[in-house]
Order: sequence, then structure tokens, then C-alpha cells
Amino acid sequence: AQERKRPLPRYPRRIGLVTSPTGAAIRDVLHVIERRCPGLGIVLAPCRVQGEAAAAEIAGAISLLNAWNETLPAEDRLDLILVTRGGGSLEDLWAFNEEAVARAIFSSALPVVSAVGHEIDFTISDFVADLRAATPSAAAEIITEGMFASRQAVHQAHRRLWQLVRGRLELDREEFDRLTERLARVHPRRVLEERLQYLDELSVALARGLKQGWRIQSTAWNTLRQRLARVKPSALLAQRRDRVQQLHKQLRELARHQILERRQALASQHGRLTLLGPDNVLARGYSITLDEATGGVLRSPDESRPGQRLRTRLRNGEVRSVVTDEEQG
Repeated sequence: AQERKRPLPRYPRRIGLVTSPTGAAIRDVLHVIERRCPGLGIVLAPCRVQGEAAAAEIAGAISLLNAWNETLPAEDRLDLILVTRGGGSLEDLWAFNEEAVARAIFSSALPVVSAVGHEIDFTISDFVADLRAATPSAAAEIITEGMFASRQAVHQAHRRLWQLVRGRLELDREEFDRLTERLARVHPRRVLEERLQYLDELSVALARGLKQGWRIQSTAWNTLRQRLARVKPSALLAQRRDRVQQLHKQLRELARHQILERRQALASQHGRLTLLGPDNVLARGYSITLDEATGGVLRSPDESRPGQRLRTRLRNGEVRSVVTDEEQG
């Protein structure tokens, strides 16, 4: 019945062991306990674990441990009983199927762990016990699990505590280094050195600025002096005088050149005019008749009228005449 199963103590100090003192099971159990929890006390109730009288001896060993436990002071009492044996055939394990063993386990005032045979083996004692383990070694591991886990936890806690302490020390060292660095930065000697260095930099910058300013002002002064020299009245007047002389010379050359060109053009026109002029025509034996009053040239007899005074130009003179009716006719 599951409701009757009692929990095992997490940290057992002493246990009762019901098994053969010469079997493999006790060696397995002692080996595991020695490895995992060497401080666990073991009280052995030896008995046979197979054969005709084995069931009675197993039941008697369980009852003996319970009776003996009642006589002990509270600090020395057992915490549980382990009933175990190694593997074997069904006949070898049959003692743990006997009613006497089942009733002894059922009547035990102490919690009982049953570990009979191998993992595939099941006996009545396994079902009646408070806890069934697959093998004797597994039973020993279950019984010592609390102590072993706590020891592991303590060991890991020690390592974890050391890691935390080391981490805290590293953080404190970093904080100390930061504080030391800050203190070094704000130390009066450091501040004074920084101010002196800044003063040196300002001195260098001032000297460089003065030198550069002097160079700039010198350049500006030379530029102004050159500009002033260029706009000096005497120099400007000399330049303008030279310019006027150059322009005067150019003007004379231009006028002479233009006069020469005009003379050549006039001579050409005069030659052409001479060739086309009336005097040249008259020289060839022709004459020109003009109206004396108006000076107009008569080109046809129809342009004359009786009594009209005419003037006929010849090569070497003129002939004056008057138009008559006969002439007109």
C-alpha cells in the first residue's frame, strides 16, 4: 500500500544491514558507502539469505535490529534498515518471498529498504518495504544521496564562494585602481604639472602668434608701401608724361600716315578726274556749250531759244554767241 510507505531520512547517521556477511552484496554496499559517505555508521545483523532456514533468519534479524534499537539512546539509534542480497535464481531469492519476511518488514518500526537480486528481479519483500532499490549498490547510493549531495554542495559552495570572493576582490581591485587613477588626476602635484604644461603651451602659442602676426603685418606694410609707391604723384606724373609722349608720338605717326594715305587717294582721284574732266575732252577737239545765264550745259538744239546768250568753251578759250531764229531753225 503506497499510503503506508515511509520516507527515508535525508541524512542518516546509522543504518542496520540485514544480509550475509560473506556475500557480494555486503561488499558492494560497503564500497559505495565508503566512497560516498564514509562517516555513516553500519550495524550488521548477519543471516543466511538462501536455503530453508533463510527466511526465519532474515525475519529474526529485522526484529532483532528493531528491538535493539529501542534500547539505545536517541542520539545512537538507527535511522533505517537495509535488507539485501546479490543476484541469483528464483530458488535462490525465494526466502524473500516468504510470509515471515514480509510480516517482519511490515512490522518494522524503522523504515526498510529492500534491494534483492538484480534490476529485473522482484520479490515480495520489495513490495512490502518502504523503498525498493534495483541492486545493493543502488540501495547504498539512495541511502547516502542526501549526505553525498550535501557534501558535493558544500564542496561546490566552497569553490563558488572562492569564485565570488575572487570576483569581489577583482571588482574591489578595479575600483581601487580607478580611485587611485582619479586621485592621481586630482592630486595637487598632477594639477600643478598640468597647469605648468598648459602655461608652456600658451607661451609657445603666444610666441608663435607674435611671430606670425609680425610676419603678417610686415607683409601688409610692404604691400601698402608698394601701393603708395605706385600712386606717388611724381611717379604717377612721370608715368602719365611718358604715356602722353607715347600717345603724342603715336598720334603724329597716325596723322602722318593718314595724310599720306589721303594724299595718295587725292592724287588717285585727281588723276581719275583729270581723265574724265571736260578740259581733257576739250583738248581732244571737242567743245561745250553753256547757257551764259544759268551755266547749264546744252545737250540738244531744242534746249536753245532765240536771243539766248551762249558760252562755248574750247581748249584755249571761250566763244560767246547769241541764238538767232535762223540758227534755231
